Amino acid sequence: MWKSAAPFADRKDAGRFLAGKLAAFAGKDPVVEGLARGGVVVAAEIARGLRCGMDVIIAGKLRAPDNPELAIGAIAEDGTVYLNNNVIKGLGVSREYLESEKAGRLEAVRAKLALYRKVKEKTPIRGKTVIIVDDGLATGSTMIAAVQAAHASGAKEIVAAVPGGPLDTVNRLRSMPEITEVVCPVVPELFFAVSQLYLDFRQTEDDEVAAILRELA
Repeated sequence: MWKSAAPFADRKDAGRFLAGKLAAFAGKDPVVEGLARGGVVVAAEIARGLRCGMDVIIAGKLRAPDNPELAIGAIAEDGTVYLNNNVIKGLGVSREYLESEKAGRLEAVRAKLALYRKVKEKTPIRGKTVIIVDDGLATGSTMIAAVQAAHASGAKEIVAAVPGGPLDTVNRLRSMPEITEVVCPVVPELFFAVSQLYLDFRQTEDDEVAAILRELA
């Protein structure tokens, strides 16, 4: 367990730290996929450290009615959907709301993806070791959707790598048969937000993601 309120200076610092934790995968010629947007900054440092290719993957959070900060699931760029059925049932979310939310979020995800694909074409991952990276975990919904999408695309091994997150979410990922390994070095005893992992947690902008993809293409 990690007690510090801010173990990392910023996302680049977290990425360099994670690269050391993932050094054993360097010989497998992995593809590092960063979840847009903040995860791309972390992923770039991992790709540099492992001297391997990187790409971007997008999964949009499905938002609870009247509480857009609460995830009830996520949808990946290929249409793969993860639903947190316990939360959905507890909130009494209707099927009509779910279908509308999925359609709207998928449209937004694909619009964002089109922007990034102007800079870099998608890297094939069939038969590859794929390291999916985010800047932290909360509910884990977007990571789960991304993992399921990578599995559907034929990834040989899938590693979920994040700087930190709550223990229950880490354990949920570890229970997924699609995941080979979960790397999450910081598990705070009291977790309230991904921002607590960083001294500098400023928002990552689209132009920063595009610049990283252009540099590492």
